[in-house]
Amino acid sequence: MSFIHSLKNSNQSKPTESELLILNVLWNKGQATVREVHETLIEQKESGYTTTLKLMQIMFDKGLVLRDDSNKTHIYMANVTKEDTRKLMMGKMINALFNGSSSQLVMQALGNQQHSIEELEQIQQLLNQLKKQ
Repeated sequence: MSFIHSLKNSNQSKPTESELLILNVLWNKGQATVREVHETLIEQKESGYTTTLKLMQIMFDKGLVLRDDSNKTHIYMANVTKEDTRKLMMGKMINALFNGSSSQLVMQALGNQQHSIEELEQIQQLLNQLKKQ
């Protein structure tokens, strides 16, 4: 297989909600055809095949996915990692909603939901590690 990529820099493209759904499928599968992605998506959300195809073409143009078009059926794979995408989206959200304050984000997240003892212990361990740095 020979995956090709768009000329656009993928590190600057923030995926939309629908694009994130497609990226999640590709992150889980590694690589997939439009049909395979579509069949997974319709289990979660009503969508037409042509909509999935168009979104994946846009994602290719944005540099979010790679495409192997050496066969009749194109195969796609993510060109961005889940971790990098999370960092990009979290950074933009922190800047837009919390004036760049990650502590305000954390306080908002912790104050809005019930948390298990295990989750709170994990959070405490992370805080302890950060204090040592």
